[in-house]
Amino acid sequence: MADVVIGLDLGTGGVRMIAVDLQGKIIAQTTRSYPLLTPQSGWTEQNPLDWVEASLEALSNVTQQLDGHRAIALGLSGQMHGMVPLDAEGRVIRAAILWNDQRTGKAVEEIEVTISRQELIQRTGNPAITGFQLPKLVWLRTEEPQAYALLRHSLLPKDYLGYVLTGERVTEPSDASGVGCLNLASRQWDTDILNALNISPALFPTVVESTAIAGRLRSDIAARVGLPAGLPIVAGGGDNAAAAVGLGISSSNLNRGSLSIGTSGVIFAPYDRPIPDPQGRVHLFCHVDGGYHLLGVTLAAGGSLRWYRDTFAPQIAYTDLMDMAETSLPGARGILFLPHLSGERSPHLDPDTRGAWVNLSLAHTQADLIRAVLEGVAFSLRAALEAIGELTPVHQLLATGGGARSNIWLRILADVLQTELIAPKAEEGAAYGAAILAMVGVGAYPNLEAAFKTLPQGSNTVQPQANPLYEEAFKRYKLLYEALKAVRWRKAERH
Repeated sequence: MADVVIGLDLGTGGVRMIAVDLQGKIIAQTTRSYPLLTPQSGWTEQNPLDWVEASLEALSNVTQQLDGHRAIALGLSGQMHGMVPLDAEGRVIRAAILWNDQRTGKAVEEIEVTISRQELIQRTGNPAITGFQLPKLVWLRTEEPQAYALLRHSLLPKDYLGYVLTGERVTEPSDASGVGCLNLASRQWDTDILNALNISPALFPTVVESTAIAGRLRSDIAARVGLPAGLPIVAGGGDNAAAAVGLGISSSNLNRGSLSIGTSGVIFAPYDRPIPDPQGRVHLFCHVDGGYHLLGVTLAAGGSLRWYRDTFAPQIAYTDLMDMAETSLPGARGILFLPHLSGERSPHLDPDTRGAWVNLSLAHTQADLIRAVLEGVAFSLRAALEAIGELTPVHQLLATGGGARSNIWLRILADVLQTELIAPKAEEGAAYGAAILAMVGVGAYPNLEAAFKTLPQGSNTVQPQANPLYEEAFKRYKLLYEALKAVRWRKAERH
């Protein structure tokens, strides 16, 4: 009977569950979805009980596919930053407020009035950010005082699921460092920050290492899903860190990071010290291997292309859009596109900035517009990469996500970023990383480096080529953001 570990990724759109043998081969997998709630403009919520039902259904389905294999552990991963508020009995008080919820602007201001932005960055690696959990707690105290009065525990999404499975309230540093009050040097809750905000440190769960056993599967859950009672549940990691582990990215190799082109674009760069960017232009979080990582985020990467298609070309397949873009020239014949359709995270931290096409003429074609979108996303990511590069060099990026499956977009990204891109032939995401963490957690491998040797091999490498047109366009791209920002401020002053 061969041993397997189960990896679980509690995403925003649904939960993905996989079973992986100790050689890294996927034995079983399934997904289940659940609804996204938007009760007001800018609000995003989910019902944690929906997560539980979907996860237990998925776990039962994977168990049925094991066909004689024996599960020896389950590792957790999931969406970061969300707030699951519980009462003294462990019951959910209200819907979970998610990572992309924007209701907490005033709460962010309140935090930074109490604790300076610079001190927050120095202690936690980040300024106060609307999507993080800490501003959500401040918001709950102000806007829903009756709910806040009942509050006894505040958990992150994957950790709430771990609590349901084990009865233990535990988190780990990679996810906890996205709350907004984890001291990066100690990798524990920063009581000075919490006391200044009059928030009890007792609200937060115990912080253990990412490969630690957070608890063991409750007997009633085990009976429902067909797994052995007492199965070790390994703490795991936040989705970005777990996905990086699934690609073999660790703090022992600072030259190799990852580039994900999904709805958002994310550059993940391993880092070996808790020293943030002084301006907070890119995020600094704990990595699951005891080190750290920097994150540069473009909010609308694939989202910009999807917006273009849905708005202007709903009958055209994405592959055809890419073919059209390839008929244009590097530099899109002078068109510049700012992909700030949802505001922007890195390096601007500017939720109010907006997108733009500039320098259009009657001579331009649809192919030029599409290519400008692809290049604009690349320029945005380069701005984030330059901020990261001031802290640590990154010479190679593993390219993942839907955008990485486009040869033309990969070529544009490599040339704009001036970085070697490697597109792995096998990409299994955060659930796979959670499974690898579970292998180490139960001693199947002594450490992550040993577990990485099980990862599938094979990839497509794109070497960067110097193109003066891109260098000149990137200079104009940076000037364009500043010019539009100045116009926005002048308009606000007139009103």
